[in-house]
Amino acid sequence: MSLLALREVSKRFGGVNALSGVSFAVEPGEILGIIGPNGAGKTTLLNCISGVARLDAGDISWKEQSIKDVAPYRRAHLGIGRTFQIVRPFPSMTVRENTAMGVLFGRPHSRLQPAAAMKAADEVLELVGLVEKREYPVLRLTVPDRKRLELARALAMRPQLLLLDEVMAGLNHVEVEQALSMVRRIRENGVTIVLIEHVMKVIIGVCSRAIVLNFGRTLAEGPPEEVLKDRRVIEAYLGERYAKDHESPPRPGEGHDGP
Repeated sequence: MSLLALREVSKRFGGVNALSGVSFAVEPGEILGIIGPNGAGKTTLLNCISGVARLDAGDISWKEQSIKDVAPYRRAHLGIGRTFQIVRPFPSMTVRENTAMGVLFGRPHSRLQPAAAMKAADEVLELVGLVEKREYPVLRLTVPDRKRLELARALAMRPQLLLLDEVMAGLNHVEVEQALSMVRRIRENGVTIVLIEHVMKVIIGVCSRAIVLNFGRTLAEGPPEEVLKDRRVIEAYLGERYAKDHESPPRPGEGHDGP
């Protein structure tokens, strides 16, 4: 049984078709990458899945039950968590307090005491590498650490499916490597992941499958190594320079006319 399934999902903003007939399923335990040029509909797709945006057509099902009319907070309670491109923590709170808010929000009608929420927050902060900074005011955090906090708040809600929207944007090479390890640890903890990313190293490094959007439509889908060699993807998104820089070297005996 698929964890999540989209069927002919469409979303319009005025006369612009942000998504047009997008269909795919997400299987438990996989990491699915969503790529494509700016304006392709990637963030709109996550907004539709999380309930921030309502569908104009199509359906979204969670464990074979339609959720297209389910409110965003109820989708979160079902097990769908997400991050946003623009990080907006509570500025007057510490790292730990911000994460504890995610713990409390993700457990509706619970009688969880503040001390227990703080303990649960510490466990998540340990996972994302922020436990040593848990008492920091959030305004003291660097950009990479704020992204970690955004991830911690989403994880604190104990999601089964985590939607990541460009969590590695602006990170340097070392920080990307650290983030890759973190994504793998999250998956090892039983969380299925759908991520939007422009860093192709990430898509190749952690994703078992990639979907390319272009002008709101699915352009290609499959294993990342194959998708990134697709001529349509190169022309619409990656460009010839990327293709040339990442082309496979010829095998022994290839590229020669004679002995």
